Amino acid sequence: MTQMPQKLSVLIADDHEMVVEMFSLFLTASSEMTVKTAKSLDEALERIKEHGPFDVTLLDLNMPGMNGVAGLTRAIKLSAGKPVAILTSNPTPRMVDEILAAGASGIVLKTTPVRSLGNAIRFMYAGEHYLPLELARDRRQAGDSSGGRLTEKEMLVMSYLAEGRQNKEIAHGLNLAEPTIKMHVKSICKKLGATNRTQAVVTARNLGII
Repeated sequence: MTQMPQKLSVLIADDHEMVVEMFSLFLTASSEMTVKTAKSLDEALERIKEHGPFDVTLLDLNMPGMNGVAGLTRAIKLSAGKPVAILTSNPTPRMVDEILAAGASGIVLKTTPVRSLGNAIRFMYAGEHYLPLELARDRRQAGDSSGGRLTEKEMLVMSYLAEGRQNKEIAHGLNLAEPTIKMHVKSICKKLGATNRTQAVVTARNLGII
């Protein structure tokens, strides 16, 4: 686990001044954190370039310049492996999947009590992925309604996908034809509401399937 520094440096980027001010004031009052703020993605990226990667960065999903997860990806590249998370209000299960698949360390709801915010930040800094219980529950329900549970064979294929194996390797390991593996992967993605195998693995892990 990552050792906690004397003070965590936090960047909060959001174009809603009230959100930034509320979160910033609370975190700054904590002796464990220092906070910088920004009102757009471009301003956030400038802050990262100016101060170096922050210990934890929080980005509003809908602020100017984000363009969905594209802005998240840009911030992750600049952050040198340090956690970058999304701030948002009410994301759909599919958007949650896209955010996590893009490499976010978590999702923080704007309705999060300020007392819980500090815990979420420390949790992500420690190398864990933070997802509010209600979002995890919504994703599980979406997965269940998108085509049912994974079959025993699909669970076997899923375990290989989690290891980063390619279709040819999976086919060899399970003694099946490669087109059959492709069919199983397609079915897995459909049931989990994923657009690709990487997203399927992220979803399966967050749902506790693997």
